[in-house]
Parts: sequence; structure tokens; C-alpha cells
Amino acid sequence: MRKYLHVLNIGLQNTFVYRWNFLLRCLFSFVPFLGAIYLWGAVFNDPGKKLAGYDMASTISYFLALIFLDSVASPTEDDFQIAGEIRDGLINQFLLKPVNYFTYRFCLFWSSRMIYTAVTLIPIVCVAYLSRKYAVFPLTLDQWALAGTAAFLSACLQFGMAYCTALLAFWLLDISAPTFIVFSIEFALGGHLFPLDMMPAPLYQAIRFLPFYYEYFFPLQVFLAKASPQEMLQGFVVQIFWVIFFFVLGQAIWRAGLRKYTAVGG
Repeated sequence: MRKYLHVLNIGLQNTFVYRWNFLLRCLFSFVPFLGAIYLWGAVFNDPGKKLAGYDMASTISYFLALIFLDSVASPTEDDFQIAGEIRDGLINQFLLKPVNYFTYRFCLFWSSRMIYTAVTLIPIVCVAYLSRKYAVFPLTLDQWALAGTAAFLSACLQFGMAYCTALLAFWLLDISAPTFIVFSIEFALGGHLFPLDMMPAPLYQAIRFLPFYYEYFFPLQVFLAKASPQEMLQGFVVQIFWVIFFFVLGQAIWRAGLRKYTAVGG
């Protein structure tokens, strides 16, 4: 464990160099949020109006929480870094040393998430305070704990998916196409555009079994207390299933890729 804690420490130091990049990225992420306020303000122009169970307060809270969840759980260039290390032969060192590559990258992923969350927490809190007229937050510690657990599992799920996509570099020279395809599907079916339960019921029920649903929408449902205890239990079970699925799939792709991989030179 000491070597992986050392990796985490090095990752924190390296990531802290880019703290201003993270801050600017967070600040620019509020531009769509401001647009969402005006857009949904026009939708809920009448006091007390609701759409699929959402009013102005819960909708604004949804998009505000989405910004924070995105900072906590979304990988930042991890997939392209992994693909670059495979393409350039930098994984050779991990094949000759007692270091598990997946655990190594997982530690680096969390180091970047910790720094990004710390840097962006202040502007997010400030915007939440300015939006207190609309924002709705969890009222109990249990709800905060459940939302935190869902966010943690969301981060693990997103890393697992990014890791699996990055390992395609064993067969492809450039993983940009599959990466952006996955990102586009995540954006549409993860709940970035609008709350997914605004969709027609049959389509919404189908999406609930896909991993994209558990990247963003399910944690936000837990945060906003919109999931019943039964739905929450089912959601955590399915979310854990997808986390384990992609972790196992990643190991299988890694072993298959190593059989394809050829290292030349020192």
C-alpha cells in the first residue's frame, strides 16, 4: 500500500501545478448554468408550475449539483494519458515491476479529483449561496451520506469506463473517435441536458438499466431526495454491478491487450 500512497502523493503534487486550469474550467462551467437559470425560468414562468415533478427550485438545484458532481467524478484526460502511455511504450516499466497498472492509474485519478474538488469548492459554494433563493439541499446527514456514496460510486464507474475505452489503444492508433462517442452518449443519457425522468416513461425505464444513468442522474436523484427507499436500494445495487462489470472488463481487456502488445528497445 505504501507505494500506491506514494503514487497518490506524487499525483497530488503534479496535479496541483494545474490548479488555475481547474479553477478556470470550473468558472466557465457556470456559463451553461446561468443559461439554464434563464431557460428554466421561462419554462416555470408561473408560480407553482411543475414539470414531471420538478419546479424551479428543484431544477436549479439539479443543475447546480450536476456541476459539483462533474468536478468530483468526471475523469480529466485520464483516457488519453493511458492511451498515450500504451502507444509510446511507457507501460513497459509496469510490466517489469511489482506495480499494478490499474491501481496506479486509479490513484492518479483520485489525486486529480481531490485537487479539482478542493480548488472548485469555493466558487461552487459561492454560487450555491447566491442561488439560495432557488437551491434545495439535503436536510439530513443520512441523505448527505447516501449522496456522497452515490457520487463515489459514480466516480469509480466513470473511471472504469474511461479505462476500458483507453485500453483500445492496444489495437487503435487513436482513441479519439470511441472516446468522443462514449462522451456524447454520456452527455445525452447521463442527464446533462435535462432530468431524464422528463422523458416518456418507456424510454426512461429502458435508460435506467444502462450505466450512463448511474454516472450522473442517479446520484442527483439521491441528492435531491427524489428516489424512494426501494428505488434507492435498487439503484445502488445496479450502480455497484456496473462498477464491478467495468473493472472486470478492464482487467480482461488489459490481459488481451498484453498478448497483442510488442515492446521494442530499452
